[in-house]
Amino acid sequence: MAPSATQQVLLSPAELSYLHTSLSLTPTIRPDGRTPSQFRPLIAETDILPGTNGSARICFADGTEAIVGIKAEVEKSRPSYQDQNIGGDDDDEEDEDTRRSEKEAEQKKGLNEWVEMSVEIPGFRDDDPMPVFLAAMISEALLADGEFTRRLWINRRFHWKLYLDILLLSQPLSYPLPLLSLTTHLALLSTRLPKLKSEQDEDPLFDDDWEASLFLYPRTTETTSARPPVTLLVMAVKDNIIFDPCKEELAVAEVVLAVSIGERSHGVGGVGMDIDAGKSRDLRLLAVRTIDPPSRLTPPGVPNASNTATGGTAATTEQTSTQRETLDEEGVWQPPRGGAKRKLIAAMIKKVLEQGGVAEDVLEGLEAVELG
Repeated sequence: MAPSATQQVLLSPAELSYLHTSLSLTPTIRPDGRTPSQFRPLIAETDILPGTNGSARICFADGTEAIVGIKAEVEKSRPSYQDQNIGGDDDDEEDEDTRRSEKEAEQKKGLNEWVEMSVEIPGFRDDDPMPVFLAAMISEALLADGEFTRRLWINRRFHWKLYLDILLLSQPLSYPLPLLSLTTHLALLSTRLPKLKSEQDEDPLFDDDWEASLFLYPRTTETTSARPPVTLLVMAVKDNIIFDPCKEELAVAEVVLAVSIGERSHGVGGVGMDIDAGKSRDLRLLAVRTIDPPSRLTPPGVPNASNTATGGTAATTEQTSTQRETLDEEGVWQPPRGGAKRKLIAAMIKKVLEQGGVAEDVLEGLEAVELG
């Protein structure tokens, strides 16, 4: 389970009970007036850092802001035993070019070590659980299917190595994973690599003209692959599913999930990057992580029967611990205990992946951001 979703919110049990009741209503009443599937407004821009291959900045309406810079370097690949044996059997009737192409197709899968990612958060050390988990979650979704490292393959002897530096400029008021994921998504879309002029296994020679450089994720091509993945934060209060929760909503969350989704790759004749807005996207699930909600650390409320200020009888220590397990009184806040039901988790994931749902809206919104 991931670290706590946000810093401790200082709300009284009465305020927590009121907020929990509001979020469990039908329709849901959120503190900022948004609908359950509505994201916070944001400002996004790309190509903001000079000297990088790609960069992006996103600022949410609550003031949280993140910047991602991407740098690419050519690195020599480690030789493999298969490379040394290509064409070694002269008596083999199979065509050598065919064998070579098959081996190259296998090698183009790339290695996860070709991507290095770091996350910096104000007030946290690099080895604290929060930055470590955030970097692991973003890289897990990015490297899940092996398609991304395939893009970094130059030839059998060389490859690109990407360095992703993710910086949260503001304090983590709410859980920063969606903000960092969306910013990384835009930075990867804006990443450009020099055009390769050499052929086959020669030492790589690139075009000096930056205008001739190629996007890591081409906008229009006959054999296009999916866009970079995004990770969305989803929470549940009873049976209500809420997207992009703020810090106050996380303080009463019963279940919090980080869901990473991407688009399936399409071959020739498939759906391109410039698909029509009316068409549905072919989304797939890449990763799911549970987030430990801060609501588990909130103080419980005291019912009137145990409150001496309202004429009740104060409970002993043993009675108090027993009441926390069995008390289910309306209007009295009790921190969530235990795990989440599988049916609820399945419903949350289905809500993310449904056609015309939140994930498609987010991807369409990011698609509207102008690249440099």
